[in-house]
Amino acid sequence: MTSPASITLTSPRGTRLTFRDGIFIGNEFHASQAGQDGKITVFNPATGQELCKVTAGGKEDVDAAVEAAEEALKTSWGLKSTPAERGALLYKWADLIEQNASELAELEAMDNGKPRWMAKDFDIADSIACLRYYAGLADKVSGKTIEMKDGDNFAFTRVEPIGVTGAIIPWNYPIQMAAWKLGPALAAGNCLILKPAEQTPLSALKLAELAAEAGYPPGVLAVINGYGKDVGAAISEHPRIRKVAFTGSTVTGRKIMASSAHSNLKKVTLELGGKSPVLVFDDVDIEEAVPWVALAILFNMGQDCCAGSRLFVQRGIHDAFIAKLIEAFKAHKIGDPFDDTSSHGPQVSKEQYEKIMSYIEYGKKGGAKVAYGGGRAEAAAKGDLAGGYWVEPTIFTGCQKGMRIVDDEIFGPVLAVIPFDTEEEAIEMANDTEYGLAAGIFSTGASRCMRVLAALKAGTIWVNNYALLSNAVPFGGYKQSGMGRELGVDAIKEWTEVKSVHWNIGTKLDWPLQGGGA
Repeated sequence: MTSPASITLTSPRGTRLTFRDGIFIGNEFHASQAGQDGKITVFNPATGQELCKVTAGGKEDVDAAVEAAEEALKTSWGLKSTPAERGALLYKWADLIEQNASELAELEAMDNGKPRWMAKDFDIADSIACLRYYAGLADKVSGKTIEMKDGDNFAFTRVEPIGVTGAIIPWNYPIQMAAWKLGPALAAGNCLILKPAEQTPLSALKLAELAAEAGYPPGVLAVINGYGKDVGAAISEHPRIRKVAFTGSTVTGRKIMASSAHSNLKKVTLELGGKSPVLVFDDVDIEEAVPWVALAILFNMGQDCCAGSRLFVQRGIHDAFIAKLIEAFKAHKIGDPFDDTSSHGPQVSKEQYEKIMSYIEYGKKGGAKVAYGGGRAEAAAKGDLAGGYWVEPTIFTGCQKGMRIVDDEIFGPVLAVIPFDTEEEAIEMANDTEYGLAAGIFSTGASRCMRVLAALKAGTIWVNNYALLSNAVPFGGYKQSGMGRELGVDAIKEWTEVKSVHWNIGTKLDWPLQGGGA
């Protein structure tokens, strides 16, 4: 079958960005086996204009990737490889990504819309560090011996890879979310079939090229672009894929879990939505807290599962705090992703833009007051960027439970502010959601911080900061924000099976067994 051609794009900086198109299986790019006539059309969110078209896969491509993965596990990967070998490959792949970081950042900025510098300094830098973290961890995951009766029995455990696995990643952090899955999966010895988001399919194709260059055996990694109803469903339903990891919406997470249970009861880890609360108490230094609170909702254009989108401010400082927060929003520059003074780009797609704008209208009609923003970011939407998906960062005050802007995950730069009087009231309102991914606490009282963080039902709590992550610290949610953990040693456990062994040394069995009597 003919391999699709390479694609070359020219960035606004004049860089020629070349990458291979196609379905990546067996370290080569192929045409789709699914008979898909259509392609995925990729848009530049900053302009609204088409960037290119890439190959869309389907169920048959997932079948082919599973076959290649199973062959790799039989011949060169999984238990046929050593942890040290797997770590060395992750190090080499990370080095290649680092060497291509500038080009990847420009590709990500064009494909996703985030500022180029942010893609390079945050997403790609963290992805490189993530792969290196798991490279170092690969030969440190081991079983243990368990004390039994001396001279009679011996027991130990083995930690083994699951086998053929799948990962379905979102569009908000395309490279970083790929690294969060690939690092622990490959370090543990699994083969992985990766489905990028259809909105942002380009950087995964470049990562696949670099994986082949690093020397991964054919079949270890597959990258299949396509739509959720085709590739995503095929991964979730495939009876020979033994684990699937997903990051995205709670609605889609439920579908993946149901499909996985129906097909073969595969292991599932889900990092889902959030409506994270940020609690600001009246003993804070307002000048120090405001930048963190702004970052919590504005980072990545609000397109973040753990975005601090519900702000609870103690009544005594409410007005002063919001006044300072508005100043911080005004200083937040919205503009061209290739202007390195920009800290805020467009939303990722027309669909997402329209969703956010509809929620802003819900807020206005529902009785909340627009304290800042509330419309299209006209200052950015000029010249070549006039057709882009620009949303003005927005602050609503006078909010209350029951408003859609308070209850629903908007996934954009829209902040709902609610005053509170007591610590108990703040905790109750913060926990009054079906989500539980993250939360923030701002207070100079250590005892209060300890009480509140213990009471909040969320997987990550930030105290006097927000959005700081470490590859060594587990990340995941409570309630409908998911199950399982990413990052840290906890994540690699999600990609392994524990085998228990009981070894008889000297115990003789008298059969049939007989009771001792009265």
